[in-house]
Amino acid sequence: MSSNKNARYNRFSSGTTNITTSENTNGTRMETTFGPAYSAVTTITKADGTNTFKQHRRTPSSSSTLTYSPRDEDDGMPPISTPRRSDSAISVRSLHSESNMSLRSTFSLHEEEEEPEPLVFAEQPSVKLCCQLCCSVFKDPVITTCGHTFCRRCALTSEKCPVDNAKLTVVVNNIAVAEQIGELFIHCKYGCRPAASSKPAAFEVDPRGCPFTIKLSARKDHESSCDYRPVRCPNNPSCPPLLKMNLEAHLKECEHIKCPHSKYGCTFIGNQDTYETHLETCKFEGLKEFLQQTDDRFHEMQVAMAQKDQEIAFLRSMLGKLSEKIDQLEKNLELKFDVLDENQSKLSEDLMEFRRDASMLNDELSHINARLNMGILGSYDPQQIFKCKGTFVGHQGPVWCLCVYSIGDLLFSGSSDKTIKVWDTCTTYKCQKTLEGHDGIVLALCIQGNKLYSGSADCTIIVWDIQNLQKVNTIRAHDNPVCTLVSSHNMLFSGSLKAIKVWDIVGTELKLKKELTGLNHWVRALVASQNYLYSGSYQTIKIWDIRNLECVHVLQTSGGSVYSIAVTNHHIVCGTYENLIHVWDIETKEQVRTLTGHVGTVYALAVISTPDQTKVFSASYDRSLRVWSMDNMICTQTLLRHQGSVTALAVSRGRLFSGAVDSTVKVGFLRLLLDGLVSSSTGTRALNKLGAVFKQGDGSQQVGGLTPDIGCCGCWKPKGKLHKRMKRSPQSLSQQSLPWAPVSPPQVWTC
Repeated sequence: MSSNKNARYNRFSSGTTNITTSENTNGTRMETTFGPAYSAVTTITKADGTNTFKQHRRTPSSSSTLTYSPRDEDDGMPPISTPRRSDSAISVRSLHSESNMSLRSTFSLHEEEEEPEPLVFAEQPSVKLCCQLCCSVFKDPVITTCGHTFCRRCALTSEKCPVDNAKLTVVVNNIAVAEQIGELFIHCKYGCRPAASSKPAAFEVDPRGCPFTIKLSARKDHESSCDYRPVRCPNNPSCPPLLKMNLEAHLKECEHIKCPHSKYGCTFIGNQDTYETHLETCKFEGLKEFLQQTDDRFHEMQVAMAQKDQEIAFLRSMLGKLSEKIDQLEKNLELKFDVLDENQSKLSEDLMEFRRDASMLNDELSHINARLNMGILGSYDPQQIFKCKGTFVGHQGPVWCLCVYSIGDLLFSGSSDKTIKVWDTCTTYKCQKTLEGHDGIVLALCIQGNKLYSGSADCTIIVWDIQNLQKVNTIRAHDNPVCTLVSSHNMLFSGSLKAIKVWDIVGTELKLKKELTGLNHWVRALVASQNYLYSGSYQTIKIWDIRNLECVHVLQTSGGSVYSIAVTNHHIVCGTYENLIHVWDIETKEQVRTLTGHVGTVYALAVISTPDQTKVFSASYDRSLRVWSMDNMICTQTLLRHQGSVTALAVSRGRLFSGAVDSTVKVGFLRLLLDGLVSSSTGTRALNKLGAVFKQGDGSQQVGGLTPDIGCCGCWKPKGKLHKRMKRSPQSLSQQSLPWAPVSPPQVWTC
């Protein structure tokens, strides 16, 4: 504070103001101390040296006159007046009339009744900062539907706007007006007093109070440390009331200082001088460390006891809940037993019916076998089945995507270990190279020409040259992980959160052509077929025309997000989060079937078609692969090949590659099995049609250039008459071209 301000307010900063009157004839001396804004204290010193303190309430008036009631003064003391300083400050109604903060009676620590918070501005506030309903400065200003600003309380308690008579509804806080009000300067509440006017919530500046003006927004910070704030003596409540700035001086003269060991039984009470002398002789002073340790230990025990009480209460509540659950379980168990009895009787009846049906089917099968042995049937539809040939091992994390480069018989696998491994699937079955460059999980792979594109959780797409297996470009593609990639018509499509980006492929560069929007969730599945792009998100499949990049159809699904899509010649197939596989007719766009069987999310779908039939393979969180016949929409085979969730599929030349969370990639081959005898012309015609099985010089059969493995996975074994004839003379069956070869164990290929 500057020196001129010190000179101006020296009577406020140096402590309380004392007015001493002359001694009476009987030797009694009276001294009046002006305290905070609401009271004064008169000290009467009698001839015998005793002091008497009397506190007086000031009567609110336009003048700063202190009046004493007759009950406060027996000697008929005249009123004492102090000069009043001129004020240019404007008294305004309290902004905080509904505030939770209450103004306490001066020097009283007990709550009596809530009074309005004093609010006296240093300068007249602008009329624009006043509410038109209460005519006071805005308190918590809000904007209503009519566009005007009012106090929140006024807007909630009033029905119509006083300007345009519109109904009042709060829309949003008016932060700009609130900040303007917070910059206004006000007088400290310890420098204000109730005004002499009849308004109960009006205040004016008190010349004996705090002289400082502060910003309204900084009011609490100042008033919490204001020197004019009334306080109590910490030694004894009977001490006269004090201002904060006088507390330190009072403590030096206070006659009610207690020994710090009074809680242990010390009865000493005195002033500062006798207090220091007492500490030297106090019998508790030597034991203070022991007493402190005892207090600490006692406090710890209290805390521990409180914790134990909480634990006991918690255990009691848990016990009550468990009792309720046990009662509920008992009731449910009784109901289930009743249902079980009913179901058991129904099952018994169904079992008898099934036995009758089985007997009829056995008769029909015997009749069909007899006709087959006699060569009456001219053709037989073989069943496609897959056998595990081996396993690629080398990744250090789950495998999330697979892609086949058929020209060089290369398989690319992306993993959580942030790498892409290149596998030879024709000759050596070894890892040719490990491609490193991503900073996140590799989630998607795609091939266009001689370029490999990889998408990752690091939100980038990397372009790789397949000829030399080198990185040639990196594109910051999305703001979120790149979940899926697909290429068509010399364009690359990338899917991420609620967006599909279309890139023109120009050499090693990707030029953003368009962003497809209107998607409701993560795009985890993209498939390009002919002139259409199929995208899957939450319970929706959108079909886009690749030629003009417009959405032409929307298929609604159930079962949560779409995780996989496959397109055949006649159907659109999708796998969902809730274990379902939905099938639509590709022409009519009508759903024809929902395939069930998986007990986990269907992560991937793949299609293998022959001129006679189409098979769809599904990979799931339940660790299984299922083979579905699209002719009759039934599951023809279930493969349990992995130790973890199966997350990716790829097909090439009658081979099925599957990647899983167990960090491996397994390889399977297409097999044709005939359960029974088939005429040589029929069998040869069926095998030649697929072009997958050919006869070797020793009479054994070979599939895709590799020795078949019939015994792997325990999926199929020859039986019946065919098994007997094979055991007797395998060479005798060579004329019939049966797809059978000596069993070879599965292999493991590592990096």
